[in-house]
Amino acid sequence: MRDTRAELLMQAETLVRSRGYSGFSYADLAGAVGIRKASIHHHFRTKADLGAALIGTYAARYDAALAAILVAHPAGIDRIEAYGRLYLGGVEQGLGCLCAALATEGDALPERLRRDVVGFFEGHLGWLDRVLRAGQADGSIRAEIEPASHARFVVATLEGALLMERMLGGPKAFEGTLRALADSLR
Repeated sequence: MRDTRAELLMQAETLVRSRGYSGFSYADLAGAVGIRKASIHHHFRTKADLGAALIGTYAARYDAALAAILVAHPAGIDRIEAYGRLYLGGVEQGLGCLCAALATEGDALPERLRRDVVGFFEGHLGWLDRVLRAGQADGSIRAEIEPASHARFVVATLEGALLMERMLGGPKAFEGTLRALADSLR
């Protein structure tokens, strides 16, 4: 049986990650899924409702990935490198981070979506802060770094590398940036 809602979310995520929130319409989405535009409203009354569902689904997927990293990688620096490899998938697909794509639209976004994007990034910054502190405790991350500011540094570096390398150097160049980032934390 067809799960139209899931198809809509999957196609809308691709559209936002490649074109931005303002860069697609319900007509584009209907064409991608192969349904009538009016049918989308059955699942998402407004584009803001669709955007909120997208962020929620994306955040849940990342939350699961972050939890898996904690289980699979005991050392703090290994966790940072595994986190960076999450971004590598975007480079390989030629797609940006959903929440970064939304963040670039800033005040043009509905308030609800701005709050959700901020929440997404705050969650990642908190997770990274804890990982960096744990890495300092296990000796895999330099003791003199300040975890909160370096959490921002990690996100900024990876988001910038994702943006740049999906257009310029590809996965190999991104991996070089990730190595340099990890080396700066050791």
